[in-house]
Order: sequence, then structure tokens, then C-alpha cells
Amino acid sequence: MMTDPIADMLTRMRNALMSGSSACVLPGSRLKVAILDAMKREGFIQGYEVGSQGPRSSIRVEFRYGPDGEKVITSLNRFSRPGCRRYRACGDLPKVRGGLGIAVVSTNQGVLSDRECRQRRVGGEVLCTVD
Repeated sequence: MMTDPIADMLTRMRNALMSGSSACVLPGSRLKVAILDAMKREGFIQGYEVGSQGPRSSIRVEFRYGPDGEKVITSLNRFSRPGCRRYRACGDLPKVRGGLGIAVVSTNQGVLSDRECRQRRVGGEVLCTVD
């Protein structure tokens, strides 16, 4: 039984990035797709593809690398945990590496990046940080 599927997703992505892989496969869910969609909108991943294999779905994530092969994603960290949920108002959202990274926030308007939250003036649960 998995207690924190988002942390598992981030760990699988982190391990694939450390090995220099161009893609990784994750177990699927709607929340994971929403997180990956926010990361794609901000330019941290190349794309993702949702595929069904039997009763469970899977997500294939393609990573983005720079022109010289440098990683676009340098760190993936879980912010809010199942045992300690962390909610932030619009003005209290964390600035990740001075604006170079993003915080992925679950709001009442969907899963958004911290930049989109500031534009829409909404807060919510900060799921993870990406830089």
C-alpha cells in the first residue's frame, strides 16, 4: 500500500533524471496528470502521455534537457505531506530559487503553478517545488 503517491512520482522522476534517462513511466492518476500539466506549462518537462495497460493507467513523462545536455529540472521536493498539509495564501506562496523554479499548488481552480496563483490571486495546498 502506497501512502504518498505524489512523493513516489517525484522520487521516480528524480531517479530517472539522475540516471540520465530521457523518459520515465509512472502509475497514473488525475492529480499526477494535473501536476505534470503545470510542469509542462512552465517548461520543465517536454511532455507526457497517458496510456492504459489493463485495469491501471500509466503515464510516460519525457524530460527536457538543454542544448548541451544539461538538466532543466535540478530538484524535485515534496512540500506538503499527508501527515502535515501545508496551505498558503496567495501572498505567502514560496518563491523557489528567487523565481527560477515553481511551486505546484492545488487550488479550488485546479492545480496551478505559483505564478498562475499570483495572477489569479488564489492560494491553496502547496504540493511540491520544482527547480
